[in-house]
Amino acid sequence: MDAGAALLPALEARLAAERLSVLGGFAVTEGEEGFPPGTRTLLLLGPAEPGFWAHLTAQPEWGDPDPVDRWSRRVIGRLACDLGAKALFPFGGPPYHPFYAWALRTGRVWDSPVRLLVHADQGLMVSFRGALALKEAVPVPPPLAKPCDGCPAPCLTACPAGALTGAGYDLPACHGFLDQPEGADCMTGGCLVRRACPLSQSYARLPEQSAYHMRQFHR
Repeated sequence: MDAGAALLPALEARLAAERLSVLGGFAVTEGEEGFPPGTRTLLLLGPAEPGFWAHLTAQPEWGDPDPVDRWSRRVIGRLACDLGAKALFPFGGPPYHPFYAWALRTGRVWDSPVRLLVHADQGLMVSFRGALALKEAVPVPPPLAKPCDGCPAPCLTACPAGALTGAGYDLPACHGFLDQPEGADCMTGGCLVRRACPLSQSYARLPEQSAYHMRQFHR
């Protein structure tokens, strides 16, 4: 067994203990720009449900400013150090790492009809807590067929404010709707567009988590 394949079981065990999982990955060619020197594999990490939210809210960072990002830095940063890898995060910029483009490169995440990323298992509820740039060639989840092909695309008509459609995202209209009593369902249960995706509906993300992120978005 080569070094990359041998590393994977220990990595997966560490991620499982923190209720994280590999949402996708890809090989990086030698000398490719935009990655730490020596990177051979990039793995994108995100919440693993059920269990992520309960685990996260029990951590020492909870209650601090930006607890989700602070926890992500600690946990993924420590993991990277232990593996001799580099931790990369979708926050902390500018400049920001191109997580959207990286996600598309995995073959397990796609641009949805409303332009939000859609994941093979998590649907429009997908989120990334960080990435690991590894110096080993590590096996990555194989690419899949895009789930939106053949889907009736309920996401296109789910927004009650008409703020998120195939034409793009009208941010002022979204915030304006959330300020109204009619926006309470989005605020307490999460964005109706994200929830409309059939893959989202099969993913065990708690409404409490969606409500937290909606409060952060709309403050």
